[in-house]
Amino acid sequence: MAVAFNTKDIFDTIHMIAEENLDIRTTTMGISLKDCVSESNATTCNKIYDKITHLAENLVATGEAISKEYGIPIINKRISVTPISMIGEACADRDYVAIAKTLDRAAKEVGVNFIGGYSALVQKGMTNAEREFLESIPEALASTELVCSSVNIGSSKAGINMDAVAILGRVIKKTAELTGDQDGLGCAKFVAFCNAVEDNPFMAGAFHGVGEGENCLSVGVSGPGVVLNAVKGREHLPFDELAEMIKRMAFKITRSGEMVGREAARRLGVPFGIVDLSLAPTPAVGDSVADILEAFGLERCGTHGTTAALAMLNDAVKKGGAMASSHVGGLSGAFIPVSEDAGMIRAVEENSLSYDKLEAMTCVCSVGIDMVAIPGDTPAETISAMIADEAAIGMINKKTTAVRVIPVPNKGVGEMVEFGGLLGYAPIMEVHPFSSKVFVERGGQIPAPIHALNN
Repeated sequence: MAVAFNTKDIFDTIHMIAEENLDIRTTTMGISLKDCVSESNATTCNKIYDKITHLAENLVATGEAISKEYGIPIINKRISVTPISMIGEACADRDYVAIAKTLDRAAKEVGVNFIGGYSALVQKGMTNAEREFLESIPEALASTELVCSSVNIGSSKAGINMDAVAILGRVIKKTAELTGDQDGLGCAKFVAFCNAVEDNPFMAGAFHGVGEGENCLSVGVSGPGVVLNAVKGREHLPFDELAEMIKRMAFKITRSGEMVGREAARRLGVPFGIVDLSLAPTPAVGDSVADILEAFGLERCGTHGTTAALAMLNDAVKKGGAMASSHVGGLSGAFIPVSEDAGMIRAVEENSLSYDKLEAMTCVCSVGIDMVAIPGDTPAETISAMIADEAAIGMINKKTTAVRVIPVPNKGVGEMVEFGGLLGYAPIMEVHPFSSKVFVERGGQIPAPIHALNN
């Protein structure tokens, strides 16, 4: 399908790029590894390496060429693959960490920023191999640079696998310990999901779903600055008119993203997947979702009214994107990571935004608790309970929720941790001191809600 632009579209896009931080946050190639399954772990690794380096050999060069020709910044080039827990399970001499290192080597060979898909889908139960896979995650993330991992532990249809939730609390703690010399940075490459989507191009949660084809090219677009500039100076505009304005901005952003994605897919000779319109912030001034919420009239993000403002923003973004393309997918909405958003960081520093308020905001945002630094001595069971809380929000509300927390070794509440680059920096947030140990140790399955019976 051709994407038609008129002269005004083009000049609007140029202005958004030059003045409002519009960019293509990522072009992500999804690659199926189902045909790499073998009884031999070494053979599986060789097949994985060969397939990735063959299909993605021109991914980075193509992105750079399009960026130069169109003048649209493409920040990241990434790869997502079939969940590795499934690919490695058939190996008689199974070694998941060796597969992770193969992914890392292949990603470095083709020059991408990250490769996602060191993943498992265990929302209703775990095989022995999947349990082994979960236990391998800390070593895999500590011994690789570019590999990202995710685990789906719940869904609106299946409920929440509390046995897996209990394991993941320990996994996150161990990952932080193994990457303690980097302030637990390995945890920034891991996310626990409820209702994970199969076509998400954003890290750390990207994987190429089992229902996807051989491969495809998807894009993630980000434009908080565009929306912020549209909202600024309109303090007395009614909310319905404000929503219409945001929808128009989201429409333009999505059209730009689809244009780039389809052109990249054409040049690479692969099908176009989806455009994910997620307002993904950065630490840069003016590129903040929190700043948008404050432009709605809130003195500081986190105060009363924040959840309502975020709900309206998220809905308007989705509606604008849906009007612009029939291939909108992924998570599409507003992300609220703490360390990656200058306004969110400021709100935490000024005690306007607490963990509890952040959790309330996740009921209406695109994902969930994202890039939150917590004290290094936080018990594993507390982290598991955090995951369970977010999964419950997703399960009941039929939406994707996630947890990406970083227990920073040897640091406590109020101290700062620097992650660098797009990951930014974060003040360590306070968590509840009361134990969730007995709750988490019950295990079993939290049943799916009654509305799961909707056939």
